[in-house]
Amino acid sequence: MAASRHIRAFTACAALLAVTATATTTATATATASATVTATGRDPLARFHDQHVDWHACALGPDDELGQALDAAGVDCADITVPLNYADPDGRAITVAISRLKATDTAHRVGPLLLNDGGPAGPSLHMPMTKSEVMGKVAHRYDLIGMDPRFVGRSTPLDCGWDLGSALVRSAGADLAAYHGEVAVARELAERCERAHGDVLPYVTTRNTARDMDVIRAALGEDTLSYLGYSYGSYLGEVYTQLFPGRTDRMVLDSVNPPERYNQTLLRGAEAANEAALRAWASWAAARHGTYRLGTTRGEVLATVRHILRAAAQAPLRIGKAYLLDEHVLPSVFVGGLGSDLDERRADLARTVRLLERAADRKPVEPSGTLAQQLEFLLTGAGSAPAGQMTAIICGDVAERRGIGSYWRAIEKSREQFPLAGPLANNITPCEFWDPPVETPTVLDNDAPALLVAATGDPRTLYTGAEAMREQWPSSRLLTVEGARQHGLYGEYGNACVDERVNTYLRTGRLPAHDPTCAA
Repeated sequence: MAASRHIRAFTACAALLAVTATATTTATATATASATVTATGRDPLARFHDQHVDWHACALGPDDELGQALDAAGVDCADITVPLNYADPDGRAITVAISRLKATDTAHRVGPLLLNDGGPAGPSLHMPMTKSEVMGKVAHRYDLIGMDPRFVGRSTPLDCGWDLGSALVRSAGADLAAYHGEVAVARELAERCERAHGDVLPYVTTRNTARDMDVIRAALGEDTLSYLGYSYGSYLGEVYTQLFPGRTDRMVLDSVNPPERYNQTLLRGAEAANEAALRAWASWAAARHGTYRLGTTRGEVLATVRHILRAAAQAPLRIGKAYLLDEHVLPSVFVGGLGSDLDERRADLARTVRLLERAADRKPVEPSGTLAQQLEFLLTGAGSAPAGQMTAIICGDVAERRGIGSYWRAIEKSREQFPLAGPLANNITPCEFWDPPVETPTVLDNDAPALLVAATGDPRTLYTGAEAMREQWPSSRLLTVEGARQHGLYGEYGNACVDERVNTYLRTGRLPAHDPTCAA
């Protein structure tokens, strides 16, 4: 559903080498290559599986803050070579950037723990450094492996050359004319990406990322991988288990998104949860009217939000000298602030809304640092690469032609009940104009002993999705955080119960006997 957790929050947000019968031509070719290993003893991926991993310092130069921080934390970096197209392993190759914080408790070493921060298209090279903090001594038992998925971050790059970063998180607008403008934007973005990268777009998929994970496993000389994935990263983990049965050890999926909920309209189905999160935030802000001056009751705060939205529909809001915020992008600013019920995050949104209220009254305002960063991503070419990568992955996985009119009917049906989230969650996206996926979407028919972690009020990946995965995987356990409106829990929410439960599982490898619960 961004490359950071804030962008990941926009996503609602299954891979292959062991292919199912529903796969298409490319999948069939991959299955044939796999069968050749058994028939002839030759591994068609041998040059990738057996490659030497050249670990080196992470910093790329004196201005590389991420690389310097990784180096200071004792993290190494490397580039793994993988096929662009797994059905043609002798063809073009690309690189996937990885990082490693080595296990120091060698007497109790478990093996590699691969980390994914979600997205899609969330860079994850930093995660060994950040997740080692919440893991504490448990981290010493693992080689913590960060990975920038194919075409993301420091891996072989992809940039569609867009002049905005809001491709998948745009709202339809107030009327049919505004929606037709959105249709034109979606069509243009798809065409520009095809012109820039049409040769690789068919291979920018979750299934191929899962295959890359298995190449990493083999190149590290390991029989299995442990895995921690957030949001879209849960979907990636699900796909890996389907395509590579028996190759996972300990698996934690946080803010779970099952395959049936993963589609090109990221927030469709989450409208009610986001409107509920908005109301809860409004109550919080009203209780702090003396600080934020947005209204003394929930109703007054919501009236302030409606005033801002109406003003943007009449004319874009001027934010500083650089930004014009219109009715198509403004709703994503609100929704982007609703992914957490932590006071700090709610305060960020309240400060932003205070600025937006002044802009709606056509008063001069200067954006805060947080808002300026968000607007730069959403409104300028600074967001082109991550937005294009995210779009390419989702469209490469599940693009379907629904018909332009179908989106408008869904928008109008949802607008009255969900005035903020409805036109955003149901709007057309570039996937409507994307080429059909080379492979059919992954369908799970397996069972995996994973620890699923979910909050009952998650406004991005709904709790019902976690319940569905728990039913799909009887061997799994579901750790529920009751009453939390939070997307991303382990090491993100400051909940000691969650952190201790996950660390216990990662330390022992034993799932709880029953589904545990933590309070918000």
